[in-house]
Amino acid sequence: MSPGQPTHLTKELRMADPGPSPLQPSAALQRILCGPSGLGTAGLHLGRRAEPPVIAESPEPAVPAEPGGPAEGTPIPGLYHHPVAPPDPVRVEEVSRRIKVWAVDEVQAYPPEWEDQFDGFSVGRYMVACHPDAPTVDHLMAATRLMVAENAVDDCYCEDHGGSPVGLGSRLLLAHTALDPLHTTQEYEPEWARSLQSDAPRRAYRSAMEYFNQLATPSQTDRYRHDMARLHLGYLAEAAWSETDHVPEVWEYLAMRQFNNFRPCPTITDTVGGYELPADLHAQPAMQRVIALAGNATTIVNDLYSYTKELKSPGKHLNLPVVIAEREAVSDRDAYLKAVEVHNDLMHGFENEAAALAADCPVPSVLRFLRGVAAWVDGNHYWHRTNTYRYSLPDFW
Repeated sequence: MSPGQPTHLTKELRMADPGPSPLQPSAALQRILCGPSGLGTAGLHLGRRAEPPVIAESPEPAVPAEPGGPAEGTPIPGLYHHPVAPPDPVRVEEVSRRIKVWAVDEVQAYPPEWEDQFDGFSVGRYMVACHPDAPTVDHLMAATRLMVAENAVDDCYCEDHGGSPVGLGSRLLLAHTALDPLHTTQEYEPEWARSLQSDAPRRAYRSAMEYFNQLATPSQTDRYRHDMARLHLGYLAEAAWSETDHVPEVWEYLAMRQFNNFRPCPTITDTVGGYELPADLHAQPAMQRVIALAGNATTIVNDLYSYTKELKSPGKHLNLPVVIAEREAVSDRDAYLKAVEVHNDLMHGFENEAAALAADCPVPSVLRFLRGVAAWVDGNHYWHRTNTYRYSLPDFW
């Protein structure tokens, strides 16, 4: 596309949202994003947003990075997102230092030859961007350890570093006992306890959960376990399709991605923020829908930014553009643009549902949790966009 040439992408995206224009959030949504006002609410603000959401129409050249800093990256044209300020560099540096010490010295989560990949993941920058209201670095570390542990399971059990669909169910079940402890007899408990040290994923899960328990309430801990069981169920569905060389229907793929997704990360936003959304409020169907839509939208962001990376990996890697191309018999470009549209519809759904919940239940902890989830959604996009070590965009524009 030549400079100044009008793009057709915006016209191609079908915005089926019956609510307010995505470029002008409703008043209720602005209350979520900017925080409450009035006596006693100043401490609830994560930082007011001054910039509106954007839908990039054409790729722009990446801005050169500062020495030692992240590349600016290029947002996906047509992708609905909110720009965010770069995360606090002091916190990023400290979280990055601490997480590497934990991963290398405490749990031996990866061998020396994976060090460049660990550094390139930039998990410190990721978590600081996603949790701007974390009161301390210790709170950020709780989320960061869990993220690294989840990725160790994904890499070692499922994908890049020795993973396989064969026997995955057994590995995941045993690893899950590091999060949800086995309650058994005195005779057999020592063998189970020793098993938690037997591989990197189990060591990482056990240690990360122990740290998390120091900050979380029993309700928050149980919530996290539940969402990790959802994640593992999604892993198993994808593995079953891999074993049978099955490409699911698009709706089936989206169902799998509702489980194999980022949901465990934003669901702990209150723990990382140093407060608690009460269990009865978290369990409301409306809140569960908001969390599910946030997890689904952020996971499709991963599908889109990791598309070219996954095409280069061995075998057939399922992601939303690949599934759309095969099941709907369209070109790779059209499938990718349709996947952008699916993401945008999910984002509008998330924001509209969050606004409705904020209006119906303006409890301070609910408003703060909704803003925390929105911040996680935005930080997740920021990290994917700026992580040029891992991701690059296809040449579709």
